[in-house]
Amino acid sequence: MSMTAAAAELDHKVDPKVDHVALQAQVADAERSFAKSMADRDHAAFSRFLSDEAVFFGGGKVLHGKAEVAAGWKGFFEGAAAPFSWEPQSVEVLASGTLAHSSGPVRDPAGKIVATFNSVWRQEAPGVWKVVFDKGNPACDCAKP
Repeated sequence: MSMTAAAAELDHKVDPKVDHVALQAQVADAERSFAKSMADRDHAAFSRFLSDEAVFFGGGKVLHGKAEVAAGWKGFFEGAAAPFSWEPQSVEVLASGTLAHSSGPVRDPAGKIVATFNSVWRQEAPGVWKVVFDKGNPACDCAKP
């Protein structure tokens, strides 16, 4: 397939009716609600944001599928206070409006940034976004030699 043909095929998949600003807002709202489930200590609410195919990276292991991710994160919901919090800082949506990436800081209970999260969201029904991939990366203390 030539580059021109590939570009033309891609153009057919772009929906000009997609309101990317609205979709970015939907994903940011979903991310904030996802984070609120941790603050509220509501594991069931957390689990509702997971795609059946979710893959979460962290702690030196990879969790596959909604059930495994939910079970792997259950311990974070024990205790009265959340062990960390997060918030979206940037959200980008594909031209097709079907996938989105969100990223932002992860904070410890004192508010110090300890990591950055990266999540991929999939629109599984109109206005319904679920996390497909999630990976955190430790914060860089770039001031240290």
